[in-house]
Amino acid sequence: MSNQTSIELQKDGRTLTLYVIRSARKSIGLQMREDGTVLLRIPNRLSARALQDFLTREQTWIWQKTEQMQSRIKQRETTGAIPVEQLSSRDLDQIKEKIGSRVAYYSKIMGVTVGRITIRNQKTRWGSCSSKGNLNFNYQLYYLPEELLDYVVIHELAHRRHMNHSADFWAEVEKYCPDYKVQRKRLKEYKLV
Repeated sequence: MSNQTSIELQKDGRTLTLYVIRSARKSIGLQMREDGTVLLRIPNRLSARALQDFLTREQTWIWQKTEQMQSRIKQRETTGAIPVEQLSSRDLDQIKEKIGSRVAYYSKIMGVTVGRITIRNQKTRWGSCSSKGNLNFNYQLYYLPEELLDYVVIHELAHRRHMNHSADFWAEVEKYCPDYKVQRKRLKEYKLV
């Protein structure tokens, strides 16, 4: 990113690197990526002096917030999945069968058709649906509680009616997964490996 610079903060012999990203926003925001990278998003018009004043004034808050975010990331459960390169063809067949059977079950009761079903090892997604109705699922879903697998399947099948995340889309999800908000929140507690 060309609009990215970095700043280092020091505390008790520790160094925190903040990657500063300027954009058309109105406020300053702090974000931590899954890999631990800390982003400080700031308005384009914020002067270097104003940024330095903010860092000086809010240094304690920045350290606290960063430590909280790091703790939250560490606490997230892993799926318990076997690394994909260690899976046998039998394991892969079982994974495909389990996910495929949930897709078949829900596509029938939801009254939607699907194209190809692919099982992959995406680093950031549990599933996706193309405009042609092809579905991709992360193999790690196999290792999650069944209700989370079902939520992801229902979510992707709802895209067969609404290729967005509109109110209509979420209403469709809710018809088949009334507690989808709970499942969605639970799913965020897991990290892909």
